[in-house]
Amino acid sequence: MRGEANPLRGEASLPIDGAVHVLRPSFTALVAAEEELGPLYALVERAGAGQLRLSEVAALFWHCLDPRTPCERARVGEAVVRLGLARC
Repeated sequence: MRGEANPLRGEASLPIDGAVHVLRPSFTALVAAEEELGPLYALVERAGAGQLRLSEVAALFWHCLDPRTPCERARVGEAVVRLGLARC
């Protein structure tokens, strides 16, 4: 979904190719991410320990994008690199 992110709902914005995309961590999106990446709690622990991989961040964000505004996963990864992992 393009537009404004609502931080009260856990949403965030990510600029991709000049358009702002909203990352919405819905139940469905998080389940899909867990199926690919493993338990989200383990992902958070690895992030806290500085062990999170760029590919994991890109995958998590990609799963949280609105499916009505499709975007290639590689574009999400490139957007994360441009913005910087610390800001993401």
